[in-house]
Amino acid sequence: MDSDGTQEARGTHANPVPRPAGPPEVPAAAPDVPAVPPDGHSAPPGMPAPPDGHSVPPSGLGAVSGGPGTASGGFSVPPGGSAVPPRPTRAPGVPPMPGGSSFLTWLRTPRPEAPPGVWRFGHRPRPAEQPEEIPTRQLLSGALIAFLVGWLIWSLLQNGYLGNWWWVPFDLIVPDAWRGADSGIGETGTFIVYRGYELLVALAIMVGVSRLGRWGEVWRRFVAPRLRRPESQEAQPTAQDDPAQWNELRAAGAVDAAERLAAEARSGLMGDVDHARILRAWQGVRTGRHSLATFSSTVLRDGAAACLHPSGERDLPARIARHDLMTGQVRLGTTVDDSRNPYTHRGAGLGLGPDLLGTSLVAVGPAGSGKTGAVVRPLAESLCLHALAGRAAVVVVGAAGAGLGPADAYDVVVRIGNQESEYDLDLYGGTGDPDEAAAVLAEALVGDLADPHPGSDSRRSTTVLARLLGPFRAVHGRFPSVPELRQLLDGAPGPLAALRQGLQDAGQESLLRELDARERQMGQPGDVGGVLADRVALLDRPAFASFFDTSGATRPFTLKALDHPVRVRIDLPERGHADASRMLARLVLAQFTASVAVREDRSLFACLVLDDATGVVTPEAVRGIQRLRSGNAGVVLTLRTLDDVPRPLRGPLLGATGCRMALSGLTPWDGQDFAEVWGKEWTEARDVTDRQIIAETPAGKAVHMLRRVITGKAPTARAVTVRQVERERWSASELAHGVPAGHAVLSLTDVKGEHAPPLLVDLRG
Repeated sequence: MDSDGTQEARGTHANPVPRPAGPPEVPAAAPDVPAVPPDGHSAPPGMPAPPDGHSVPPSGLGAVSGGPGTASGGFSVPPGGSAVPPRPTRAPGVPPMPGGSSFLTWLRTPRPEAPPGVWRFGHRPRPAEQPEEIPTRQLLSGALIAFLVGWLIWSLLQNGYLGNWWWVPFDLIVPDAWRGADSGIGETGTFIVYRGYELLVALAIMVGVSRLGRWGEVWRRFVAPRLRRPESQEAQPTAQDDPAQWNELRAAGAVDAAERLAAEARSGLMGDVDHARILRAWQGVRTGRHSLATFSSTVLRDGAAACLHPSGERDLPARIARHDLMTGQVRLGTTVDDSRNPYTHRGAGLGLGPDLLGTSLVAVGPAGSGKTGAVVRPLAESLCLHALAGRAAVVVVGAAGAGLGPADAYDVVVRIGNQESEYDLDLYGGTGDPDEAAAVLAEALVGDLADPHPGSDSRRSTTVLARLLGPFRAVHGRFPSVPELRQLLDGAPGPLAALRQGLQDAGQESLLRELDARERQMGQPGDVGGVLADRVALLDRPAFASFFDTSGATRPFTLKALDHPVRVRIDLPERGHADASRMLARLVLAQFTASVAVREDRSLFACLVLDDATGVVTPEAVRGIQRLRSGNAGVVLTLRTLDDVPRPLRGPLLGATGCRMALSGLTPWDGQDFAEVWGKEWTEARDVTDRQIIAETPAGKAVHMLRRVITGKAPTARAVTVRQVERERWSASELAHGVPAGHAVLSLTDVKGEHAPPLLVDLRG
């Protein structure tokens, strides 16, 4: 039974499932031919095969394609068997919204443009400024009084109390032949003329009193909302505007494919993930990466199941949040109707998508404030849905049992320290360059020990590792395992002598000089080899004996696979191995920032969700986060307190992330950091003063004395002073004591640079 209640057919403690051997060579598809296998069952490296009867989509349209085995950074296929993870047992194709009408209603719901963070599904835009709203009692009483005044005026006119002056226009306009009993238009015509004029006068009076009584505001506020038709009874869109007709495909000549998809939508066989996945495939056709003929033939054959994710899944096993894959948003709550929130956001849903996560998100709040359940879990679920649609690659990292979603929602689950884990983690990030591997490994091992000031680095540790990794790879054709690396860093004479002999036999003179330089540094003051060896010793434990293998006997997961729409969960052994867990979290973050920078296909959004970033934020990590936006990638970091980040790095961390969230229960000193980064704004301050009125006449003094006897207070006059002042958007005290439980204050910035000021959000709404 998994930590989240999901049972997996992966053996028991008594009978563990053995790890298969290394992957064989898997030929890659030709670069100019869509990777659709002829048998319709094969899958690219490392992804589960789709169900029978469905084909793997073209590369880049929701498929995973890559070079052979793990050498290209992809996943692996065990020899003589199907691709791993095992083929899903749940029947694919269950739409997330059953019934054709439900899906069509979702598809046709308006999604107007809105400021960053506004949940656009069914959103009704509001004006930028709050209109001056008259209190209900005053509005209704004014409307009634205006009606009575109009009625009184009309009654007085009808009964002649105001004279006959109001008939002067009638006498000037109407001919004499139309008046009187013997008029040329007859008695009926004369009646109509007279009554028509009276009606015009009555309408003029009604228009006047309606303006005075604000009848239009009464109609808009109390009558119109009750006459508005429900969303389910909205008028059907025309064929030209109906998204269910796939008019863009028709315009491009794929009429048959559009008809097939429209029929699938009407019959209820299409879900929101199917729609998003096929749109992603169509984008590949529009950009010229794939042919229209291949796309059309795939759609005609498979319908809504076309261009499947290599796992064969068309939805997640379960959803806990509201998602809108049309806009890419997931709803995290509701913006509170509070005067501190902009009027455009008040009462609207809070929606986050890749356009906001592309600037990265940091959430700070104590345990129990909702970081995992209300923020991390919905975001991870949304990114997994995007991966099924071929839009994103997601890596979720957290402690085992943290509640990051069921294992069935992921393609790869790495359980470090759990001997039943089917996947291993590549300690060197899947790279073959010793210098690159040394830089990433040094960041993981001693990145938290580096000088936290922005100008510092860990070049000495990188140099020490590079002088050992390069020679070892040249001799053995692989990087050292954890025990071998520990021995080399400790300066054990046997391994160093064997390494030297291997270099001499191979004639590697340049690498011999590297090894000589490393041996000269050993034992000298300032040598970091001992510190590196101590950190590596944290991984050289019996619990990790079968992990981080470099011999090829296991299939390690590498973050080079972020070129594919893969869903990955990494469980860290936080219980009993807290230091090792923090070191592994730094390793994953360093590998992520290094991998996304060299991706070939950056149209795929890549996101790393790190449930607990304690001890992970280092100077190099901050610099890496700053570079993610240009690579269409982002990270989500959560912290219990900013004290888990070195003081010199707190400002740079909040500056490097475009989305910042302060949850309820924040400490005042943490609130001060958020208050500084959110800055100040000009606001209107109203100062009200009461001064006593001094009477100068005997009558005035008598009135004041009588008023004091009745009210018990001296007569006063109120003076109001209005001025513009600059104040903090949210002060440290308000963040610490003014945010209710289950709420958070969140500022947002999207990849285009548009931003939303700090918003008070109810995460439970």
